[in-house]
This record gives sequence, structure tokens and C-alpha cells, in this order.
Amino acid sequence: MKKCKYFEKKLIAYIHGELGKKDMDALTAHLEECAGCRAERDTQRAILSILGEALNAAPAPQELSPWRSLQRHDSTPRISLGNIWFTPPFKSALAASVIAVCFIFFSSLFVVFTVLPKESPEFRAPAPAERPSMRLRKPKANFAKTAEPRPSSRIVAKGKDAYGYDRRVTVPQLMGSGEGLLAVNAPQGFNTEQYDWIPENAFKMALENPLSTFSIDVDRAAYANVRRFLNDNQLPPPDAVRIEEMVNYFEYDYPQPQGEDPFAISLEVASCPWNNDHELALVGLQGLKVDTKDLPPNNLVFLLDVSGSMNSVDKLPLLKSAMRLLVNQLRPEDSVSIVVYAGAAGLVLEPTSDKGRINEAIGRLQAGGSTAGGAGIELAYLTAQQGFLEGGNNRVILATDGDFNVGVSSDSALIRVIEEKRESGIFLTVLGFGTGNLKDSKMEKLADKGNGNYAYIDDILEAKKVLVNEMGGTLLTIAKDVKIQVEFNPSQVKAYRLIGYENRILASEDFENDLKDAGELGAGHTVTALYELIPAGSDEPVPVTGELKYQKTQLVDSDDLMTVKLRYKQPDGDVSKLLVRSVKASEFHGLRPSHNFQFASEVAEFGMLLRNSEFKGNASYGQIIERAHQVKGADREGYRAEFIRLVEKAQLLDEHFDE
Repeated sequence: MKKCKYFEKKLIAYIHGELGKKDMDALTAHLEECAGCRAERDTQRAILSILGEALNAAPAPQELSPWRSLQRHDSTPRISLGNIWFTPPFKSALAASVIAVCFIFFSSLFVVFTVLPKESPEFRAPAPAERPSMRLRKPKANFAKTAEPRPSSRIVAKGKDAYGYDRRVTVPQLMGSGEGLLAVNAPQGFNTEQYDWIPENAFKMALENPLSTFSIDVDRAAYANVRRFLNDNQLPPPDAVRIEEMVNYFEYDYPQPQGEDPFAISLEVASCPWNNDHELALVGLQGLKVDTKDLPPNNLVFLLDVSGSMNSVDKLPLLKSAMRLLVNQLRPEDSVSIVVYAGAAGLVLEPTSDKGRINEAIGRLQAGGSTAGGAGIELAYLTAQQGFLEGGNNRVILATDGDFNVGVSSDSALIRVIEEKRESGIFLTVLGFGTGNLKDSKMEKLADKGNGNYAYIDDILEAKKVLVNEMGGTLLTIAKDVKIQVEFNPSQVKAYRLIGYENRILASEDFENDLKDAGELGAGHTVTALYELIPAGSDEPVPVTGELKYQKTQLVDSDDLMTVKLRYKQPDGDVSKLLVRSVKASEFHGLRPSHNFQFASEVAEFGMLLRNSEFKGNASYGQIIERAHQVKGADREGYRAEFIRLVEKAQLLDEHFDE
């Protein structure tokens, strides 16, 4: 083979007679012995012959006319291959072509000889190995608790697992402003819904931390969002479950305020349903109810997202239907203007009370383009300021899926814009729509910092609840910067934990600080907070800081269980007012808990099951369903009956996934 390769390199020169006598004789002798090299010689000669005929058949181009005067070796007018061969360009091109043909030819010979059948022993499949019988089980992930910091928000990815069931995957968001998303091995149907991580409140020793301070929360978005997941036959991601918003979704039969304050305070203590060794304390607020006809005049600016991300039936079409419901409730003294934003923001309807013009403008809306939310917010507040009504309700109603991606779009930048605008006396309502890229965490923050409220609209009935049934609470703020501080008596309470309100916790010193922003209370709204208590004298272990060296705590002799303090401002005020109520340990002994207490505790228990809380104790779906049936009450709108059906769905889904 090595000898053949040596002579193959010299075949071209051999054919043209360009070899020396010694090489010519050696190659001639080799060709007489080697059939393969003879075949290669004949192939190359044939190729050269074909090339010669092709060159003779084609007329020379005009640019080569000087060649026609060259002396030829024969007397014929044809172009001689020998004359052309000695030109350097042609020799180079011809050599390259021949080498390529040789390579292809010998490659084909190699393949032919390689694939010749060879005798091989008959193949026999090995006998199957005996394996123990197995029953496939669906994967179940157990997450160990850790003290390491966690990402500030999550992305929920929906897809099908190996068994065909819907599964959720949470992927940490990239560090930074929130505009970048990280998707690793995402399944089909991946989406970019975002929820803030909720670090669940733990028990605190009353002796070391007697004060619990938080801002009220009247948002109800989490409950409607959880309902959307369950109606889609999926368990919600844990961080979509904000227990306080689930509890506050429902109306409670608290007494109406009687004095000059715009709300009444209700307190109650009873045994904890999911842990018989603990107690549960309820703090309830009832806002003053105001008839629609008695509301102050409204200056409403609809800030509507018409970007491409809103182009689905559960977004812009549902938004338009919801806006029409609200417009139909307006009075002649109310005015509406419409600002839209996509790639840019624009005013599509100047302030008007003409319902026909408003509905016509809503009907013309179409989705398309990217989302410049920051520019839309600026224009909406400017429009509201130009039509500002002294003594009226001046409000921007932002309707979006929260997918801001142009201009000012990060959470921190948008919050700074909103915080600046709220000083103008203009309140903010945020309405969330849609699935797949819902930015829940972003919209909750905007409403919180904009002196407003946040609702999620998953269907037209929820739009009716928020914008018609609860129009006063949605649009009219009766108290702002409402803070609650509870002081527990260590002689009666060993430890306590606030259920929910994790992103509303305030420092103890913030309670007295009137510059510190807090939640707003709308007309007719109720606020319910629940504390789980470990009684004094319990031997249940609770983490403690340890004994102090330089100070000692001396307890005051009192049978008070706790003291509840509340601060609030008038909607146009800057100075807060303080309210104080105390609860004695013996005040509720032997009393049957109210229906308000029982139903609120069942909703909280349901939330802990959905979050798989470490504090869920003996909570169970079956107990929730049984007790909720007993305290459903009149339920004119059917919300409590719907709650029971959702618990039943969650029970079936949870058992199905845990097989």
C-alpha cells in the first residue's frame, strides 16, 4: 500500500511524460504488476480526454484572442491540449481537479472493501434478567429547610411530567432588577409568572419580643389567583398563596363603627383548630360602608395595557368587559379618561362623563407591541392631576398582566415612580389579568406603594365582585397608613406567630413614625388578622435568644392576654390617630367562637395546607370542609360555597400527586 501511494503521486507526470528515465521505468514496472494503479492511470487519462474535448468544443473568449496567434504543433485549427497544458493557471486547476477525483475514487474503493460481508458467529440474544416487580410512583420532591437566602421572586413553569399530569417547576429569577429570567431545562408550556418568596412567620417568645407590628392588607388577589390554579386542576405554587389575602377575600359580620372613627375593632380568642394545645386570636376591622350614591365625585384615569402580551381571551377582552361593568355604575358627576400603553403611551380619551364615548373608546382597543409601562404611569398620573377634584376620589386604575419590558420596567424603578406620585393625593388601583406571564409580585408592590389595592380578575364574576359589588371599597379610601401593633403579656403567652402578612411586617419603632407608609382601608372593607398563641406554662420548646447580662425583664402583674394598638390617618391627613384595646385572658373562656372566627380560621388552615406550612399541625382538608359547611351562613353571593368546592378540588389534586 505504501508503494502504491508513492506511485499515485507521480501518475499525472507519468501520463504527460514529464518523469525522468529512472522514475518512468520504475512506474512502468509497477503498473505491470498492480491492477489498482493501472485502473487509476486509465481513469485519469479518461478524465484528461474529456476535458480536452470540452475545451476544443467551446470557442475561446474574446479576451483570449492573443492566444489564437500562438504557433500550434499541428496544422488543424483546433486548440491543442498540449499547448494549453503548459500554461501555469491551467496546470494548477487541472491538478486540483485530478486530485479531487482520485480522492473520491479511492474513498469509494475503501468503502466497498470495508463493507464486504465477513463470517461472524451467530448472534444470540441474552436471556432476560429476572427483576423484582415494581410499581411506578410519581416523583415527590422533599425540600429541606435552610437558613440560606433565597431568590426574591420565582418563575412558575407548567408542563407535563412523565405520567402526563400537570406539574409546576419553580426556577429562581436572575439577580438584578427583575428584567432577566432564568429558564433551565424548562418543559414545554414554560411560562414566566413571578411570585415573591414568602418567608413564613415563625413563633417568637413573648418575653423577648413582646411587640408585633404590621401594616394592614386589604388586597384579595391571591385568593382569585389560587382559585384560577385549582380550576385549571393544578395546585398553586406556595408563594402564590398569601394567607392574609385569602382570609380577607370574604365578608365577615363585624359590627359597624359607631363613633367618629371610620372603622370598628373586633377581638376574639378561642382554641386553635389545627393544634388543640394552642390558642388562636383574631383582630378584625370593619370599614364604614358607604352607598354608591353617597360616594364623592370620581376622577378616574383608566391606564390600560394594550401590549402584545395582552393578546389573549383572558386578558384584553376580559379587561374591556370589566371596564364596561365599572362604567355602567358611574354617575353624571364622575369623569373618566383613558390612557393606553404598548410601545409608547398615549391618551385615547380625554376626561368625559359620556358613557357612550367611554364604551366606544374601550371597544376600539387592540393589543400589539412591547410594554412601556413606566411611560404609561407617568402620563396617567399627569392626566389625573390635570383633572384633580378637591374633596373627590382621584384615582388611577391600572389594568395589566404586569409584563413591563420597555423603559422604566424594574420593580425598584417603578416603585420609586409610584412613591413620588402618591404624594399628589392620587390613589392607585391595580387589576391583574391573564396567565402565563402574570407578574404578581410586581403588581402587588405597585398597589402597596401607591396607596391603593390589588385585585386579580380571573373571570367576569370576579370583575363584578371587585368593580360593582365592592365598588366603594375599591374606589374610596376611608383611612390610610393603617398600622396595627399587638403587645403580648409574657405571663399569659409563651410565644406567638402572626399568620400571613409576611411582606407587611414593620419594625416596632415604625408604629410611631407617621412618615412610614402603610396600608389603606376602603369603604366597607374588612381586615382580619390571626395570631397563633402558645399559652404560658406550655412545655413546648421555642427558640430563645438566651439570658441577657446587663438587663433583666420584670413582668407586670396583669391578667391581660394582649393589648391591641392601631394608628391611622384620614385620607387627606398627615398626622395619625391612636386607638387602644386590651383583651383579658378570661374574657372568652367558655364562649363558643363566632362564625366569623371559625370561617376565617378554616381559610387560614386551607392556606397553610396549600403552602405545606411547617406549622399546619393536624390540619386536614376533610376537617376544613366539614367545619366550613357548618359556618357557611346565608352566603348570598355563593363565595363560601365556592370555597368549599375549591378545598375539595385541592384535596383530590393533593392526594393524586402524592400517590
